[in-house]
Amino acid sequence: MKVLFLTHRLPYPPNKGDRLRALHIVRTLSATTDLEVVSLAHDDEELAHADELRRLFPARVTAVRTSPARNYVRAAAALAGTRPITHCLLDAPGLPAVLRDIARDRPPDVVLAYCSGMARFAMEPPLSGFPLVLDFVDIDSQKWAALGRTTKWPMGWIYRREATYLGRFEAHAARRAASSIVVNERERDALVQIAPEADVRVVGLGVDLSNLRPNTAPTEEPRVVFCGVMNYKPNVEGVLWFVREVWPLIVAQRPEAKFIVVGSSPTESIRRLASEGNRIEVTGTVDDVREYLWGAAVSVAPIWTARGLQNKVLEALAAGLPTVLTPEVLKGLPKEVHAGVRVAASADSFAKGIIALLAASAAERRAVAARASLDSLGWDIQLAPLHQILSGAVQISTTETPASGSSAP
Repeated sequence: MKVLFLTHRLPYPPNKGDRLRALHIVRTLSATTDLEVVSLAHDDEELAHADELRRLFPARVTAVRTSPARNYVRAAAALAGTRPITHCLLDAPGLPAVLRDIARDRPPDVVLAYCSGMARFAMEPPLSGFPLVLDFVDIDSQKWAALGRTTKWPMGWIYRREATYLGRFEAHAARRAASSIVVNERERDALVQIAPEADVRVVGLGVDLSNLRPNTAPTEEPRVVFCGVMNYKPNVEGVLWFVREVWPLIVAQRPEAKFIVVGSSPTESIRRLASEGNRIEVTGTVDDVREYLWGAAVSVAPIWTARGLQNKVLEALAAGLPTVLTPEVLKGLPKEVHAGVRVAASADSFAKGIIALLAASAAERRAVAARASLDSLGWDIQLAPLHQILSGAVQISTTETPASGSSAP
């Protein structure tokens, strides 16, 4: 089976939740299919990683450079119409030619589009005649709707607009695809609500247990850690809320405690936290997040706009850290891990949960994390249904239109 995998970011390095999932999809499919990957690259550094991905897996990889300035101009112009600005921002001048060559010279049996922003390329010529499986990961329009409710004008209006028009496209794409994939039941419910006739499957998140499990004794140091990309608005808002509302309550009782914010591309508001004292460290990009997880006592996920991917929690639990999180984050987690987390719906309950864990011994904290049942959440297990879903799309297409999957439209 020949699979064309379209991604909105190069699936390497695995430093974002969606990129990590995409990388494991590449690993899984390259072992069982004839895989071709076409990815957008948003800067020269990302483009340079394409060779590393080629060396890792037996797949043909093409990275196509976007033009950010061009795309932002088009996105601004699109605000006057009904086109989702996601489609303007996720674009590249050289992509049509790449897809034409593939459709002509190496026609796939099925196209796997990653996130709704890439689905439009699969639904337009030259790929529109091939079977489509769409991995939404999460329903982006729901995220924009949530941000639109909490963000001031003008960005709040832009987010609400995007929720409306991208949501319409997502419903259309789900109906068009042979199957649509999401990462959990919450996202499935959201997609079924806007496209009830769509075939929606849950293919959950995984975690690399062997890579994350600690090989040293847990620390007794009262370190609290947050890991995430630090220019992503929900992460930024969550960390700022935690520092303003929760951290002073913790420091009042545990003045020796330290809060470490680990993640790439911190905004100016996040970088300033390190200069304000109060025992806060902002690392920026790190070579290996594991040393920060293994060196911490408690992980936090103070995210109030949480959709889809919650890899940060799974990774913290696998690294032996109990995690205090919001009800919104909990909704995106598999039930198998609930025993290893503590849910807090207010600043006071957040602080109390962390203080209680810091008061426990290091061994007791690790025992709390160990209550999460992670053995069924390995990437191999979680992604096992993917091959069957893709094969099913090919079979459906062959039954309905025998030639559609074997040649360019």
